[in-house]
Amino acid sequence: MSRVAFSDLRSAAYCPRKCYYDRRRDERDPPATVEHIRSLAFRYEALLEADANALAGEPIKTDPDSFRRALEHTRSKLERADRWDPICNPAAESVLATGRDVRGIVHKVLSDPLEPTLVSTGKPPETGVWESQSVHAVAAAKAIAWEHETPVEGVWLEYPSYGVVRRLEMTTRRKARYRRVLRTVRELDGPPARIQNDSKCEACEYAGECGVRTRTLRSLLGLG
Repeated sequence: MSRVAFSDLRSAAYCPRKCYYDRRRDERDPPATVEHIRSLAFRYEALLEADANALAGEPIKTDPDSFRRALEHTRSKLERADRWDPICNPAAESVLATGRDVRGIVHKVLSDPLEPTLVSTGKPPETGVWESQSVHAVAAAKAIAWEHETPVEGVWLEYPSYGVVRRLEMTTRRKARYRRVLRTVRELDGPPARIQNDSKCEACEYAGECGVRTRTLRSLLGLG
């Protein structure tokens, strides 16, 4: 059975129909802006030393002072966990990891203990990580564990444009969700049912093509 791409798992966890449309696209390479933001994750120490003017020229999503405070908090938290230096100087970078069921790029691989790191170009939720990223994280952990024949108990999610880094443990609930999404992707042979009136649809680039009906601001306010 063929291995499932990390990207397909992530989009199917968001919406199976989105995964269907993603697979039909001829060009799936990320835009240059994605790599620009990801580069921040490999320059944390330099960013902490940069002045406000220099930070303003970086692809950060907050003002320079807020970004520096967030990154200083992240450094303090990771130093207590003895993971700041490994995050800044990983054992490996941009690794194509191939597991029993999945494959994809792991942005960083940390050692002692073995843990993968994924770099997100978006905004972190108030706590934890987004559900689709949780599924992606489990896939990365399983792929790295398979390659190294070593159990992986945690995964790091980095949001470099916000100066935030968070760790996920491989819980039973997360692994069960991963298995359900993996099965969904493997069984995907046509467009799944639409998700109606869901906030996810309004943020999806395929909303027009998909034909889903989303509620307008006027209808949400009861004005039309």
